[in-house]
Amino acid sequence: MSEEQNATERSMSGLFMGLVVVALLAALGSLVWCYGLRNQLGTEEQKLIATEKKNVELTEKLQATDARLVATTETLGQSVGIAQKQIKTRAQSILRAQQEMASRLEQEQAATKERLGAVSTDVASVKTDVAANRSSLETATTRLNRVVGDAGVMSGLIATNHTQLEELRRMGQRNYYEFTLKKGDKPLMISTIKIQLKKVDQKHSRYTMNVSADDHEIEKKDKNLDEPVQFYTGKTPVLYELVVNDIEKNVVSGYLSTPKGVRP
Repeated sequence: MSEEQNATERSMSGLFMGLVVVALLAALGSLVWCYGLRNQLGTEEQKLIATEKKNVELTEKLQATDARLVATTETLGQSVGIAQKQIKTRAQSILRAQQEMASRLEQEQAATKERLGAVSTDVASVKTDVAANRSSLETATTRLNRVVGDAGVMSGLIATNHTQLEELRRMGQRNYYEFTLKKGDKPLMISTIKIQLKKVDQKHSRYTMNVSADDHEIEKKDKNLDEPVQFYTGKTPVLYELVVNDIEKNVVSGYLSTPKGVRP
């Protein structure tokens, strides 16, 4: 074999060995890479398992939370339902109470209006009565007379009968005391004086009487029917008037008139 062939064989052998070495290195690198990849896959699998476990735990917690939320929602719904029923019941009760109150107020207003109507009717009636009494009094007053008494003093209004005397009383200007005297009777105490009938002249409508006042006795002789018989009496003398407006046989009737403030 020639040197050229040997060199070629050596060159081919070196190339083959290089290829083998490269192949071995590649295989070794592949093995190392596969080993590293396997380890990495194992780590990732463990992480995945841990993650899946956490996901399972989280899912269980979520399911538990959902269950609690459902239970709470149902309880809250029941509570809200009960509260709504209570509110509705209370509102209906308040509405009924308001309606009853409104009804009572209407009844009271109607009753008040009826009472006011009755009062208005009574007031109108009273006004009518007052007007009638005033008219009657004014008419009666025109029938009453003012005359000069036996003492020469202008008398107040003179009543000639019981009806006119009542009208004088209603006017309230003086005090009036009615009396009836019979001839022969003892002196009659009236107000602060005593009077006694001494004589009666029915034919001429005259009479005579004694008047006792302030421990003095005064004879009022031959006085006429409806004539004011006047005299003064009291510590501070005031005018008294006697009027006889009815004369019968041995009996006379009339009244005593005294100023206001004088009491028996």
